[in-house]
Amino acid sequence: MKPRILQLYAVFIAMVLLPLSGCSINKMAMRMTPEVVGPSIPSVIKKNEARLVKNPNDQKLILDTGSLYVMYANAFVQGPAEFLPPLQYEERQEALQEAKKLYLRGADILSDGLEKKYPGFNKVSSVDNTLAPYLAKMKKDDVPSLYWTAAGYISAYALDPFDPGQGRRVPDLMFYIHRAYELDPDFNDGALDDFYVMAGSSLPESLGGDKSQVELHFRRALEKSRGKLAGPYVSYAQAVSIPAQDYDTFKKYLETALALKLSAAPANRLVNIISQRKARALLDNASDYFIDID
Repeated sequence: MKPRILQLYAVFIAMVLLPLSGCSINKMAMRMTPEVVGPSIPSVIKKNEARLVKNPNDQKLILDTGSLYVMYANAFVQGPAEFLPPLQYEERQEALQEAKKLYLRGADILSDGLEKKYPGFNKVSSVDNTLAPYLAKMKKDDVPSLYWTAAGYISAYALDPFDPGQGRRVPDLMFYIHRAYELDPDFNDGALDDFYVMAGSSLPESLGGDKSQVELHFRRALEKSRGKLAGPYVSYAQAVSIPAQDYDTFKKYLETALALKLSAAPANRLVNIISQRKARALLDNASDYFIDID
């Protein structure tokens, strides 16, 4: 078997697109391909950053900008890099380092936004029990910021798990997700359940991973997305089936993802295209991940 990609690489690659009012990305995504949408996102981010300089306390603009950084890093930098051929190793590593920088930039913007809304938030920790009172103050409208902040920082950690600074953050970030789930368990068609599938399978228990809840959250992700998102199937195949060396389930769920009709969920067309391309790449490279394949 060829060397397997570190399982933490899998975290959040099957991301979901959050509707972003204030920019045209979501409308573009309903009718265009990743090749068209991807190159347009940096210019949108740049414009948003310029607006943030003039409006540093605009929570909606903070969310739009930070989450765009995370989504762009995931779908258009890390995603394509993961399946570059071995001869392009240096290009691949450069892209993954760039993805880490983008994840951190987006998460920093979002974290600063939470600090502005809840002064002192960035100085507390679950280690000394000072984080819980802050999370208890938060409301349903804070869920997107909690979700994207955690997604950005944990994705950066997944690309560089030997970075001690990022590793120390992870337990707190999992508490962000727990609180978000309490406030809005149906957020973004099961995005939090998909998060639990990936993180629960990939993170050690010491950092908040919990394999015992993975099957439950996978079923909930499918229910909440009404079976119209390819992402949960790809998440499970990569995060659960590969470590278990369960090729049959891996193949079954990736083929299910590929069979979904894009027309069934126009608002999720772009994310389904991205997830289906990942499903195809995983199937085509299955021998990299499994010892025995018929």
